Amino acid sequence: RMTIGMTVLDLAPAAAAARLTEWVHSRGLPSYRAAQLVRRLWVKPVASWAEASDLPSTLRTEVEAEFPLPRLTVASQQLSADGTRKFLWRLADGEAIESVLIPNGTRRTLCISSQAGCALGCGFCATGRMGFRRNLTAAEIALQVRELVIRDPADKPTNVVFMGMGEPLLNWPAVDVALSILNDPLGFEIGARHITVSTVGILPGMEALRSRPEQFRLAISLHSPDPAGRPALMPIEKKYPLTEVLAEARRFGRRVTFEYVMIAGQNDRDEDADRLILLGGPIGAHVN
Repeated sequence: RMTIGMTVLDLAPAAAAARLTEWVHSRGLPSYRAAQLVRRLWVKPVASWAEASDLPSTLRTEVEAEFPLPRLTVASQQLSADGTRKFLWRLADGEAIESVLIPNGTRRTLCISSQAGCALGCGFCATGRMGFRRNLTAAEIALQVRELVIRDPADKPTNVVFMGMGEPLLNWPAVDVALSILNDPLGFEIGARHITVSTVGILPGMEALRSRPEQFRLAISLHSPDPAGRPALMPIEKKYPLTEVLAEARRFGRRVTFEYVMIAGQNDRDEDADRLILLGGPIGAHVN
């Protein structure tokens, strides 16, 4: 059941299909209409139901009234010399988020946001200076992909990384649904191993991600291999110590990536590199 303010795009594909099937049956329409509607959510997305030319116009009008499709508005778009594109999306309440499409050969990696702003205040991060605005809904997370596909199906990402604005594992209920939308054959059907969730080390969220059966990837925003020095860069160290985060990473059972921003004089000494090897070696971590 959908709660107030929810849209059909806030539901995992199986739940959305069930909701649309129930609605189609209540109208006495043939069952295949439900499958047509479901395909227009994510597989062959439309900007509005009016564009779903495979449906009769009366049905388009009815479904538009019952299940309106939310949109993100492009506030600005920047193109880099290497083809990387940065999008600033405006949300319905006026908040803004960014996503970045990075081409690399046949790969198109989309970096998506999970929150507007961020509460964690990491010393090197621009988003942290905004403070926390709010969590995104599952739809707002997945719409960052949907809007690109509507504009140009050739831009559909082959890889998605939750490395934009916000801490994904502090918005787990919405990220959990968004992961299903990205991965499900009725969604964007992006392989789980091509979807990476990046975290500063939120232990309950890491456990929740590990409990999912799909092979989603985990990246740990590390930035300092020294538990004593890490709080200066990443205040979260006080709540979720690096030793416990790495123990959970070992339990994850899949290859983990360490993300590491090098900052002159703070974490770029030879002894930092040696410590990083000692941390990453036992869990076979990939350092980015």
